[in-house]
Amino acid sequence: MTNNQILRRLRYAFDFNDNSMMRIFAHAGLEVTRAQVSDWLKKDEDPASVLISDLELAQFLNGLIIEKRGRKEGPQPEPESKLNHNIVFRKLKIALDLKDDDILAILLLADFRLSKHELSAFFRRPDHHHYRACQDQVLRNFIKGVQLKLRQHSEE
Repeated sequence: MTNNQILRRLRYAFDFNDNSMMRIFAHAGLEVTRAQVSDWLKKDEDPASVLISDLELAQFLNGLIIEKRGRKEGPQPEPESKLNHNIVFRKLKIALDLKDDDILAILLLADFRLSKHELSAFFRRPDHHHYRACQDQVLRNFIKGVQLKLRQHSEE
């Protein structure tokens, strides 16, 4: 999945409007315009589509953590200049304040089964011998599960 696809899926899952997206970026110190957000959210095949950089997506994810959990004391974490799915997954886990069992339940909502051992491998240091790279399908199904969980609560 590209950064733009991740951003689009998160916007849909959380049902964010343009103002919410701009506010989330601002939480992490990045002022963006409605036009920038719109260009990032366009379909990949749209000629007006603009690629969002790893740094910009990392700032969005840091802003999402602040949006969901509040700003922490002291200096704020620096956004990563290079992202991978493991980092995105970890930031979403932090933003939503999820434990392993919560994540597994969310993945089950999307009909995706994963063991606790497989899940913990995604959150290990890259130099750890049990580390495993998070693949597209895991991240895609996690975001889909988050969407199903959030939409389920909004319908009640």
